[in-house]
Amino acid sequence: MSDELRPIIIKRIKKVSGGAHGGAWKVAYADFVTAMMAFFMLLWLLGNTSEETKEGLSEYFSPTTASTQSVSGADGVLIGTSITEDGSSASSQTTPIPLDIVEQSPDDEVTSAAAAEEESFETAMANREQEAFEDMASELNLSIQDNAELSQLKDQVIIDMTDEGMRIQLVDKDNRSMFRDDTDTLYTYAERMLQHIATKVGKLPNRIAISGHTDSKPFRAGANYSNWELSSDRANTARRVLRTSGVSADRIAEIIGKAATEPLLPGRPDRPENRRITILVIREAPTLPTNL
Repeated sequence: MSDELRPIIIKRIKKVSGGAHGGAWKVAYADFVTAMMAFFMLLWLLGNTSEETKEGLSEYFSPTTASTQSVSGADGVLIGTSITEDGSSASSQTTPIPLDIVEQSPDDEVTSAAAAEEESFETAMANREQEAFEDMASELNLSIQDNAELSQLKDQVIIDMTDEGMRIQLVDKDNRSMFRDDTDTLYTYAERMLQHIATKVGKLPNRIAISGHTDSKPFRAGANYSNWELSSDRANTARRVLRTSGVSADRIAEIIGKAATEPLLPGRPDRPENRRITILVIREAPTLPTNL
């Protein structure tokens, strides 16, 4: 009986949250880290963006006046009702705006800036290449004059600048030819001159074109050999000398035999000066960097 009257006691245990050891701080810390990452990315982007791009982005995000029911009139005049920034409507008015400003977008400004940078880069590279050609021409002329053997041929070496590049010509003179008559065999002094030229042009990275030229005097009738074969063979002989003197094979762009089609002295096509070898150091189109 006493067991039935004994009171029943129920203990309720109140659970307390982890307090300082909970996980809420982790969420706040993650948000903070994300915000800092975004902030530093913004700083990095601003530091690596050109002034033209910044101006374009600034104009893109700056508040502008919206226009509704606008009609474009003559000479780029916009006619219609405008809405100001606070949402109120302004009276209808006619405002002349140049069409090129109306149609230009931030993308167009960025594109124009990139095109200007590309053009500036190409101009700088072309000027640098021209300076390299001029320096090489001066160096080659001086080195020939300072060489006792080669200086005797200095009046037979013509160096000039053309639209295609730096042109070096070895021409024949009366009683002093570069090749033996009607053959592609070089005289020793001519071969040494070609070797000397190779040591100079070999310093440049540009490709090289070699062409051979003859005078207008034909071979005897019935011969199976003509000025075309002779000019081609002489150009190829010059190529072999340049190749063995340090000019790499991948820099040789072309070997051409032109016979008497391009005389140095058009009024005297039979003169020995028309017999020559032309070495053209080709102008190269500048290669743009991938990040431009």
